[in-house]
Amino acid sequence: MSSKQAPLPWVDVLITALAPAIWGSTYIVTTELLPPDRPFTAALLRCLPAGLLLVLYSRHWPGRAAWFRLAVLAALNIGFFQALLFVAAYRLPGGLAAVVGALQPLLVMGLVWGLDSRRPANLALGAGALGVAGMAALLLAPGAVWDSLGIAAAFVGTACMAAGTYLARRWRPQVPLLAFTGWQLLLGGLLLAPVAWRLDPPLPSLSLSQCLAYAYLSLFGALLAYALWFRGIARLTPVAVSSLGLLSPLTAVVLGWALLGQSLTGLSLLGLLAVLGSILAVQWASAAPAPLPPAAPAAQLQR
Repeated sequence: MSSKQAPLPWVDVLITALAPAIWGSTYIVTTELLPPDRPFTAALLRCLPAGLLLVLYSRHWPGRAAWFRLAVLAALNIGFFQALLFVAAYRLPGGLAAVVGALQPLLVMGLVWGLDSRRPANLALGAGALGVAGMAALLLAPGAVWDSLGIAAAFVGTACMAAGTYLARRWRPQVPLLAFTGWQLLLGGLLLAPVAWRLDPPLPSLSLSQCLAYAYLSLFGALLAYALWFRGIARLTPVAVSSLGLLSPLTAVVLGWALLGQSLTGLSLLGLLAVLGSILAVQWASAAPAPLPPAAPAAQLQR
């Protein structure tokens, strides 16, 4: 049989890439528009309304066997990840949080290797390491504040999203895409509700711009972006999908340059090119066919 490399599903890659591109606006919206010091409220208002809308629209009630997996995926992809994401966004410079988040493709490769006994291609491993190095060159400033709680939140959140990305492909129940997305957002939002109620101060009177910011994070940052993300997980490998997550901090950099006047040095531009090269290399490596098993001895073939 032919061992030609399968063509790259570029349409699916580009559609999936829209999700982290939208998520890249989270940092600038959080820091510039949202009320300060309310990370869990921001996560709750991002996820719960979007989940309600999708569940009502899809009108699909999952079967009994699907609930446990949906609850675990909702906790990993939505509840834990969103809460920790906003903790990191409030406590760390966006660049430092993004460098920690760049570890996600390597963590997914470790899960695939350890649990599925499928060793990632050397190209994918090298590209994952290049992505972390490129992100550091792009975003780490000499005076970055290494807040220990923020670092821990960013790392644990990255690990939760890596596990959720891996399990969403492996566990995908027989649920339509919009219902699959909606129930995760709804269950994750319900998980966030008591935490936001207990730990965050009450919201002040919101301005129109703050209301629009919360609406944007919910409708685009959750409803649309997660639907595209889970669509990609169903069509691409977990490693390929996780590498596209590096587009989130790249988008944040472009928005900071375009809207806030943040400068880009030569080293930053070099890091940007390295991250883009890492994403493309992982996509290429993920499309390569698995190696053929060793040929059987001639004596066995003659039996």
